[in-house]
Amino acid sequence: MQRSYLVLENYIGGKFVSCRSHIDSYDPSTGEVYCKVPDSGKEEVEAAVAAAKEAFPSWSARSPEQRAQVLNKLADLIEAHLEEFAQAESRDQGKTVTFARTVDIPRSVYNFRFFASSVLHHTTDCSQMDHMGCLNYTVRCPVGVAGLISPWNLPLYLLTWKIAPAIAAGNTVVAKPSEMTSVTAWMMCKLMQEAGVPPGVVNIVFGTGPRAGDALVGHPDVPLISFTGSTATAQCITERTAPYCKKLSLELGGKNPAIIFADADLDQCIETTIRSSFSNQGEICLCTSRIYVERSIYSKFLERFVAAAKKWKTGSPSDPGNNNGALISKEHLEKVRSFVALAKSEGGTVHCGEGVDQLDLPECNSKGYFMPATVISGISDSSRVMQEEIFGPVTCVNPFDTEDEAVSKGNGVRYGLAATVWSQDVGKVHRMAKRLQAGLVWTNCWLVRDLNLPFGGMKDSGVGREGGKDSYHFFTEVKSITIKH
Repeated sequence: MQRSYLVLENYIGGKFVSCRSHIDSYDPSTGEVYCKVPDSGKEEVEAAVAAAKEAFPSWSARSPEQRAQVLNKLADLIEAHLEEFAQAESRDQGKTVTFARTVDIPRSVYNFRFFASSVLHHTTDCSQMDHMGCLNYTVRCPVGVAGLISPWNLPLYLLTWKIAPAIAAGNTVVAKPSEMTSVTAWMMCKLMQEAGVPPGVVNIVFGTGPRAGDALVGHPDVPLISFTGSTATAQCITERTAPYCKKLSLELGGKNPAIIFADADLDQCIETTIRSSFSNQGEICLCTSRIYVERSIYSKFLERFVAAAKKWKTGSPSDPGNNNGALISKEHLEKVRSFVALAKSEGGTVHCGEGVDQLDLPECNSKGYFMPATVISGISDSSRVMQEEIFGPVTCVNPFDTEDEAVSKGNGVRYGLAATVWSQDVGKVHRMAKRLQAGLVWTNCWLVRDLNLPFGGMKDSGVGREGGKDSYHFFTEVKSITIKH
């Protein structure tokens, strides 16, 4: 029997364009190929950039209000098809339908609504120099064609986080989603015309980093690149774009600590830290992967935390009773498992999850890429398990004695994206927030986000910030003007 696959096409200049060669895309929950994604290269990127360049003058000439209207219409259309998008995101990425339905797709809709509103409220600077008879002021202009590269963990959520501010500010875009999770981007393209997005304003080219991504970041007519993904890929992008002096926004990995003091509200802390460690299969750059607990409550915390982790259910993504679905790919599952094996070989204790708890999966999911929530203790801070981003449902727990030691352990990695601090002591949480090297610090909570505020990391976790004002600044060029009168 001939299997039928979903075959995606690039979206260039307002039209779907077929591609000569394709890449297999797998359903992570079954381990089977179900979709063919264009394997685009230089030629396709060239066509997309040309379409974006052509659309730029008229799109950038529209008023912010006119552009906002289009963003809001696109948000309404995605929301009207929310269930289809949620089902597709789950099948393509492996996450649960519940997570896609309650997190990914609503946030994608909100990204468009937020930036449609935000773009109407920016002001520019003005200064007087009366003694010289001069007035200075600034204006902001869109940059041109924005190159946007988004990852596979929150596919539509992070793609729209880039497209929305870019087009709201008057740029046109060429976007490349991950080749492993391209379906929801393609579905969104089908709504572009109805939303009133003019041809060429949003172009989506599917394919791999080394072919499509490389052609995009190295294109001389793309002055700006926003990338979310691994630190290693970001290093390639930085080198590739260096000859062109492009504007770069790089949102990279994390190895995020949770620091739990003896006076923490343990009920709330454990419930939230389970979520922050294992949500979306641990495949969120903001997930907690190192937990440091004050020694006086360490054994009590560990016992309760392991018991809660055992209740975090992993299985079929369509089952509403499950908290986690499948990891993105066979290779990624093997990589995550290799870290657990390394922890064991170094004398660590695996309390639950990989190699300890058997998953009871339906027959159709038996070849899927599943891994239960895994808690490890007794690992040295210098171990690769504690230093490298694992990006799976694995977290490590260690004790600490003093506030200074907690800071030094928290900061003892090359990453600096996020941190959480648990304590009832107001002075302590302020001190910790100030001393931790992280772009985001949550105290007594996790993943509470005001999109107006800057998002991004320090050290190897990235360059630049995105968010209401920060995204507007990134996607525009500022010009200082002086008038002598």
